[in-house]
Amino acid sequence: MDGPLRLTFCDLHEGANAVAAALVGSGVGPGDRIGIWAPNSAAWVIASFGVYAAGAVLVPLNTRYKGEEAGHILRASGTRMLLTVTDFLGTDYTRLLEGVAGLPDLREVVVMAGATGDGALSWDHFLQRGQAVDPDAVASRSRAVEPGDTSDIIFTSGTTGAPKGAMLGHGASVRTYLEWSSLVDLREADRYLVVYPFFHTAGLKSGVLACVLRGATIHPLAVFDVPTMLALVAEERITMLPGPPTVFQTILSHPDLPSFDLSSVRSSVTGAAVVPVEVIRQMREVLDIRTVVTGYGMTETTGTISMCRYDDPAEVIATTVGRPLPGVDVRVVDDDGRDVAAGQPGELVVRGFNIMQGYFGDEQATAAAFVDGWLKTGDVGFVDDAGNLHITDRKKDMFIVGGFNVYPAEVEAALLNHPDVAQVAVVGVPDPRMGEIGIAFVVPRPGVRPDPAEVLAWARERLAGYKLTRVEITEALPLNPSGKVMKFKLRERVGEGGVERL
Repeated sequence: MDGPLRLTFCDLHEGANAVAAALVGSGVGPGDRIGIWAPNSAAWVIASFGVYAAGAVLVPLNTRYKGEEAGHILRASGTRMLLTVTDFLGTDYTRLLEGVAGLPDLREVVVMAGATGDGALSWDHFLQRGQAVDPDAVASRSRAVEPGDTSDIIFTSGTTGAPKGAMLGHGASVRTYLEWSSLVDLREADRYLVVYPFFHTAGLKSGVLACVLRGATIHPLAVFDVPTMLALVAEERITMLPGPPTVFQTILSHPDLPSFDLSSVRSSVTGAAVVPVEVIRQMREVLDIRTVVTGYGMTETTGTISMCRYDDPAEVIATTVGRPLPGVDVRVVDDDGRDVAAGQPGELVVRGFNIMQGYFGDEQATAAAFVDGWLKTGDVGFVDDAGNLHITDRKKDMFIVGGFNVYPAEVEAALLNHPDVAQVAVVGVPDPRMGEIGIAFVVPRPGVRPDPAEVLAWARERLAGYKLTRVEITEALPLNPSGKVMKFKLRERVGEGGVERL
């Protein structure tokens, strides 16, 4: 369901086949990469399954990206065709790509919704290409898809700051979200409000795919707005309401909360960041959600590593991220890759059917991500006596803003292009609403004193807004004897001296 639009699963099947036929009619072959750069909608769901049915590979793009950020994804993935919109929150994504150089593989841009400008193809004209395609050719293409084939390339930044495309498989995705759906008690009759964006594994896999596998109804939410969302919950009698902790913190703090009817909501799944125990308690007691489940995962693990079970005790759900999925193994190791003693913290490494096939076109990064066949998560934690995982820290500098991963090196690289910036270090610091936010500590070039607000605005023209919240000007960065920035010292300065606690 999407606003007044109501689609059956037969409608989804027919629509996906029409998109697949149009792709075949456009010359798209098995394994070709097709990008979708658009907000959550029924059309997004139909288009994604059309990509799969044609034997092509889906490349979702973050709707918050600017032109150069999207250009990197399209370039690195060798995306052949981009499906996008020109009317989302005043943004024409085709215009954002104007002037972006080095996209030799991108042959065509198709506008799914909005006005079609020069050089782009309208959705109707795109679908017309499929009318001359033999349905048997589309069916043959779909039957040829194997469980081990790549279904998606979802980009996630690495420690170098350059986004890398994790290749996920059809079989791994289906098996992961059959298990996930069972563990969280997703049911055929559920009405599932998908708050997570579809370009994220949480939205694409635990939202769209899980609903299709279970036969639940998908209600896509294009823009997170508390009154709109809560009104939709009441109108559509939503029963499943997953989301990152920030969503529920925003709901709980909304002044009009008592006026909304949330009585239909039976179940919720949250994660993607450290989940405060108080949020879990309030979700149960204030929002009266009977089943609240937490979990843990990353893009490279098809979005899920471990889950609490819907019938776990409250203290397990509030303080752990559950047990690994059946068929997934987790070890806790020290810096030398040796297992640590039971209950002791170390880096989590993972092995199982849900692990990515590698980073697209980047053998070096793929090799670096594994040790003896185990995927290094970069997260620090331990396993308790009951087998539940506890995440205690991050080995990498990555931080999570409202469910989105942010890697300081990428933000730092962008800020160093500012004419007044000599040095910069970006850290994530706790924030009561977003989980964490990014602060950049900037050392200016000699003789200048840049305005922090101007530097922030400059950065947001080049990066998605969530990646940086605040800029602080400083005379020097704290360095260790080898010249590396001691970022823990910068985090300590938040709330002390000249930097106010947020």
